[in-house]
Amino acid sequence: MPDTRPSAATARLIARLRVPVVCAPMFLVSGPEMVLAACRAGIIGAFPASNARPIEVLDDWMRTVAEGVAALPAPRPGEPAGTWAVNLMSHSSNTRLSEELELVARYRPPIVITALGGPKPVIDVVRAYGGLVIADVVNLTLARKAVAAGVDGLACIGAGAGGHTGSLSPFAFVSAVRAFFDGLVVIGGGISDGWGVAGAIAAGADLVYMGTRFIASTESRADPAYKQMVVDCGIDDLIVSASITGTAASWLRPSLIAQGLDPDDLPPPPERNYDANRPISARRWVDTWSAGQGLGAVRAIAPVGEIVASIADDYRRALARLPGTGLR
Repeated sequence: MPDTRPSAATARLIARLRVPVVCAPMFLVSGPEMVLAACRAGIIGAFPASNARPIEVLDDWMRTVAEGVAALPAPRPGEPAGTWAVNLMSHSSNTRLSEELELVARYRPPIVITALGGPKPVIDVVRAYGGLVIADVVNLTLARKAVAAGVDGLACIGAGAGGHTGSLSPFAFVSAVRAFFDGLVVIGGGISDGWGVAGAIAAGADLVYMGTRFIASTESRADPAYKQMVVDCGIDDLIVSASITGTAASWLRPSLIAQGLDPDDLPPPPERNYDANRPISARRWVDTWSAGQGLGAVRAIAPVGEIVASIADDYRRALARLPGTGLR
């Protein structure tokens, strides 16, 4: 197994964080408000570029986040005030990817995450200004391809993740990836509290992707009914299916039923199309809501700052517990 100690650049990034967590980019949920709230709270904030349509809206969002983060007080003199990321759909069906990359070059997000496609079109643009490229992967085949392409990090999406999900145990995933990759590793899949974060870090991850825990946040763009559904539901209310977007994702059964769909007899998967030039309205996935297996940690609608404080408290308790569990 490679040396899993973080590189100097990764160590500096993590040292700026209150807890090693990325507020994951969530489709139709994450926006500038959530990103800035996450940065203020001391974690990494992220949003999908595809949430901002048309491209002029994405320009406005990226300017708002870049200026907002720059205005935050720096944790230490000379250090960046916060770290944010934008998630790009690098799938061939996204016809506006070149325009998104022009905005990336202009606003220079410290981290760019690629999803549902290869990272190669993104790497040169981001490397030119010193940013990091992280590839979102759901299996070892995709992970190896991303490493061969030259990414700085991998976002390993395991079983239990909300939205587009994987099938591997997060802990098995990070162990397998560490056998051939010593770069930045982000792990996600059903981790929604500080105890899970500590376990993931101990297992070899550098950061933890956390999405479901933040769906019901005050700053979330989720429909109020969606937020309440996340509060009210549990793991047994989830179903994984490719029938909505063409890619396997974890859906809330009550939301499928509300749209007249039978969770036990869903239609065949549609052709995959992730073109951010298409309008969001009148799409099957607008009112079918997703969540991950971390639902049980969501007990109320609360500000991002309060959620992060709770995660940080649990994380400290978990770290304090670890020395007492060692073998003798």
